[in-house]
Amino acid sequence: MTQGAGQEPVVRTATLRDFRVPPYAQTPVPPQTAGAVPRPSLPPRAPEPHAPTPYASVQPPAAAPPRLPHPGNVAVGDEPPEGYTPTERDLPVINRGDTVQVQAVPEPRPATGEGLGPLFVVGDVHGYLDELLAALAEQGLIDADANWAAGNARLWFLGDFTDRGPDGIGVIDLVMRLSAEAAAAGGYCKALMGNHELLLIGAKRFSDTPVNSGAGTATFQAAWLLNGGQKSDMDRLQDVHLQWMSRLDAVVEEDGHLLMHSDTTAYLDYGSTIEDVNDTVHAILTRNDADECWDLFRKLTKRFAFRDEGGAEAVRELMTTYGGQRVVHGHSPIPYLLGEVGTEDGENGSGPVVNGPHVYADGLAIAMDGGVTMAGKLLVVQLPLHD
Repeated sequence: MTQGAGQEPVVRTATLRDFRVPPYAQTPVPPQTAGAVPRPSLPPRAPEPHAPTPYASVQPPAAAPPRLPHPGNVAVGDEPPEGYTPTERDLPVINRGDTVQVQAVPEPRPATGEGLGPLFVVGDVHGYLDELLAALAEQGLIDADANWAAGNARLWFLGDFTDRGPDGIGVIDLVMRLSAEAAAAGGYCKALMGNHELLLIGAKRFSDTPVNSGAGTATFQAAWLLNGGQKSDMDRLQDVHLQWMSRLDAVVEEDGHLLMHSDTTAYLDYGSTIEDVNDTVHAILTRNDADECWDLFRKLTKRFAFRDEGGAEAVRELMTTYGGQRVVHGHSPIPYLLGEVGTEDGENGSGPVVNGPHVYADGLAIAMDGGVTMAGKLLVVQLPLHD
């Protein structure tokens, strides 16, 4: 995968730097149901030579050779060459030993009685439909025909369904269908707004309309192409997909878990309650102002607020405002959080080893993006984690 994968080569001009999106690694500022959808069949799964322990923490590979990292979202003002490699400033290696070993728990069994069933969360999917189907089936959430099989279980997707991977629209279609099937079975399947949903909405609505990026002229279309936009997704994008994405919430609280896509405190800019944040985000998308939508995208593209010194305090600020005892997020791949960046295709066994979520920030934050775009793992786990 490369920047703008699936597209014609991006023409590099003297003003290309103006089209970069905000830096992923910048220092943070403190403080539904669709119609009939095709049902894909599960792909055959090759047996794993060593099955990972459920919910095991990340074990970085020893003595790994030099690696080419996934370029991630391109930073404002940078001019990365082909084969861009993030600097230590972008991805500082963390050697504090702050990865919590998460103990194995019995294999989850979706509840069949009345009331709320077990709670599951899904990290960033980025168009990897086959991997998603396999991960959902492994947890018993869907059957061999990709139908909802979990009764009254609850399933939350943390956002970023499209871009970089081969079938983002297929992922959205699946989630929309499972939402209807889960509701009929007494459970639910819901999703949060990710920055790539905002990017795709903006690319479709505003295309090459110039926006005020704070660093010169930018457009949603150029940013989408540079950050893994797939032509096949845009060709298949329909109004029903746009309406569904536009109505997604940005923040929710479930069983003491504060769920959000991005590891940033920028949500605080949009309201002092969960309801306020979600209402504000929906209002921005309804007003359909390109500059306002770009500013929302820019803020929800920030990351790493919980990772370094002061990270635990940032998590506590969010929980003091919105509630919850732990923040659960996607957005920042676990290999990036650990400074262990693997190759895009995992050649020679040098890909990142991610077997489960990463617990950090004094145990207050759970990272769920296993780096599927970097030959990592698409994570589907049951909450709470037992550590």
